[in-house]
Amino acid sequence: GGGECKMAEGEAGGRLGPGPGSGSAGARGPRTVRIVKAGSGFGFNVRGQVGEGGQLRSINGQLYAPLQHVSAVLAQGAAEGAGVRRGDRILAVNAVNVEGATHKQVVDLIRGGERELLLTVLSVPPHEAESLDAADDSSGHSFCDYSEKQALPISIPSFKHVEQAGERFVVYNIYMAGRQLCSKRYREFAILHQNLKREFPDFAFPRPPGKWPFSLSEQQLDVRRRGLEEYLEKVCSVRAIGESDIVQEFLSESDENFNGVSAVELRIAFPDQTTVTVKVKKNATTDQVYQAVASQIGMDSITANYFALFEVVNHSFMRKLAPNEFPHKLYVQNYTSAAPGTCLTVRKWLFTTEEEALLNNSPLALTYFFHQAAGGVKLGSIKPNEKTNQLQRMAEQRKMATYLDVARDCEGYNEIVFPHCACDSRRKGHVVATISIRHFKLLACTDNGDLEDQVISFEWDEMRRWDTDEEGMAFCFEYARGEKKPRWVKIFTPYFNYMHECFERVFCELRWQQEVEEEATDKDNKNCNGDNICSKNIFQILRSQRTCDGS
Repeated sequence: GGGECKMAEGEAGGRLGPGPGSGSAGARGPRTVRIVKAGSGFGFNVRGQVGEGGQLRSINGQLYAPLQHVSAVLAQGAAEGAGVRRGDRILAVNAVNVEGATHKQVVDLIRGGERELLLTVLSVPPHEAESLDAADDSSGHSFCDYSEKQALPISIPSFKHVEQAGERFVVYNIYMAGRQLCSKRYREFAILHQNLKREFPDFAFPRPPGKWPFSLSEQQLDVRRRGLEEYLEKVCSVRAIGESDIVQEFLSESDENFNGVSAVELRIAFPDQTTVTVKVKKNATTDQVYQAVASQIGMDSITANYFALFEVVNHSFMRKLAPNEFPHKLYVQNYTSAAPGTCLTVRKWLFTTEEEALLNNSPLALTYFFHQAAGGVKLGSIKPNEKTNQLQRMAEQRKMATYLDVARDCEGYNEIVFPHCACDSRRKGHVVATISIRHFKLLACTDNGDLEDQVISFEWDEMRRWDTDEEGMAFCFEYARGEKKPRWVKIFTPYFNYMHECFERVFCELRWQQEVEEEATDKDNKNCNGDNICSKNIFQILRSQRTCDGS
């Protein structure tokens, strides 16, 4: 589906307010201040998101991508003298727009201002400024706040001897929450330490275990392993450092491609709470990892069409991985999440409920459908209402097929509910988007996600076009409104790619369903087009296989 999407009104370029130093702290518009470096540096700290992009938020009635903010201002320092206040949001550094920029990008721009710095800032009401955590270190050189801690289950449980190209050395295996991330040589830890000291010059780093000129005994290697583990634990427990690019890259990619390190183990969960571990190449795509999982559990290729690999975002929301993503990268980035042992899980990828009953003769499909449904009932996303006791009895008796027959008629079955987010058709408040084979609904809610009464429901045949807006981090669709002109709606969700994939899948399934009903005789005309995602009608494949089996 095509359709171009306009960015939210008012780009930062058009919003920069009065000249240098003008405006009081209470001024609502942006203002530009000039800070001249003093003996104590520029005299302020910056905090904000580590990643890039993000959801638009309203500040003083204008929509902005996430902004870094001033977390502390040194008393009598240069920034205070120039009129910078704690809590100020930073829109531009030396005339470079930094809306939605990463913490590192903003810090690099600030460090780039030799003697003088032009900051375009936006003051927020005092109560908002106060709700931001103060940084405990106000030295002018620091643009980082080291006070925020995180507990990470990082460990180095073992080491191994490797021989490569005639060289013998030891690598240390780094694990997060029991999953292997990578293996590194001692000298790679030494390089990490140097890089971190350069990047965070004002942080007091622990000392990594020392370098020894002679070869080490197993016992000494084990002492070194414990020392390296302690070093990593301490460094990663400071959020600003643990989430920095340097640490992330250290924990994922290995420059040294010594034996076996390019292969990683990924643990994948299933709806019935079982897990398997697959060995794949570090740069394996979603499709490659999924194929490895399917063959390891003995899932046939037809059943495999009805499931897919998902990321556990939180206990109530899973996001389907795009075919060309790298699951190992997610594995590394999600080491802070508390998902049970892994953030990767196999789930049903199907909206057409009637289709499921045809898979009753596949024990794996039946088991996973059942457990996913029971999980949905427990979470409250599937609402059995008066059938609650009936379902409970069937679950206890392990009558999976009959349980599913009843559950499929319940509200919320095979429906995907997205986390609440902003939408351009609402001035205030958010929306909760839900997708099922019947319709696409937007439920009005508050900024905190508390549902309100209003619900807008779109039928699929009203949809004209849909698209993603990468830059604006949004999903857009155009719908027909009877006699009126069709209208575009824009949903500002970080899951815009997944929402797009749900739309595509629903339309494929509706088409597959229609082809099955028409028993399309025109064989050539079956493909929408060669490279289309619904070029193979999996519903037809399933039926022809059943005919061959004589079932």
